Amino acid sequence: MRESTDPLVDTSARYRAFAEVEARGMSACYERWAAGVAVDPRLVTLIDQLPPTKRQPNLLFGAARLHGAAAGEYAPFAAWLREHWADVAATCLTHVTQTNEPGRCAVLLPALAALAGPLAIIEVGASAGLCLHPDRYSYRYRFADDDAESGGGERMLHPAGGPSAVVLDCTVSGPAPLPERMPEIVWRAGIDLGPLDVQSDADVAWLEALIWPEHDDRRARLRAAVTVAREQSVEIVRGDLNDEIAALVARAPAGATVVVFHTAVLAYLNETDRLRFAAQMMRLPVRWLSNEGQSVVPGVLERLGEAPAEASAFILALDGEPIALTQPHGRSLHWLG
Repeated sequence: MRESTDPLVDTSARYRAFAEVEARGMSACYERWAAGVAVDPRLVTLIDQLPPTKRQPNLLFGAARLHGAAAGEYAPFAAWLREHWADVAATCLTHVTQTNEPGRCAVLLPALAALAGPLAIIEVGASAGLCLHPDRYSYRYRFADDDAESGGGERMLHPAGGPSAVVLDCTVSGPAPLPERMPEIVWRAGIDLGPLDVQSDADVAWLEALIWPEHDDRRARLRAAVTVAREQSVEIVRGDLNDEIAALVARAPAGATVVVFHTAVLAYLNETDRLRFAAQMMRLPVRWLSNEGQSVVPGVLERLGEAPAEASAFILALDGEPIALTQPHGRSLHWLG
């Protein structure tokens, strides 16, 4: 569902969709805020002063929290937002939604490890690049108790050098090909319209503001991942993913399997640009790993055949073929087999 990020959809509908699909069951605060905005003509009028691409609920709420909006009921938030609108609007105009959730590596790693190595990985929409370090985090895969194939239990996986300060938890069901060891990653790079710098306290503060109010575990994980990322810099090219991807692929070392991946990124592109990107992925000498909302990547939902029961579930696809269903922040992985 892309209504909340689609600039062609009116503001009330965008916030209603965000409340009912994206926030429901994941953030009671954001569900209340978005549902309230959807039926509040005064706030809709304010938000409509922003360009259409700057009216996204995630962007607005993140900007508000950066300036001190307290989590809680809608009425106090609406009053606070009207009082602080100038500051919030200015931040919306100068920032973009760049949620950099390292937890998503937990659903990407099994697919990466199943590919022939060594790997050269490229993330489009890389933000600060925290998902470009999948081999530097530890993982705790918990098997679903009702999964007949696993019978419950868990499996830990650590970097070659030993346990990481970042431990990513993920519940697994289905025949997921969990690796015995980390994939060999010999080169890594990213692309972003406005890369964030893990060395910048201001950029890290923006990343924290984009984490939803109740998600204290994600905040702690972000801080730990920033510490890991600060130990080894990764180049993130500034520019449009469609314009920069071919040149970056050409820079990957010879003999490596080049993997281009992204998660929760293509929803921010219009249909023409999504189709252009998908066509490039099929033409370039790469493996393409996408982890996006159900109707985002061209052709993926149609190949799945039946929409997932959970409306907010992402589809993990390899070269355009669905291989798993995932929770948007990496908390669960259901392998399709």
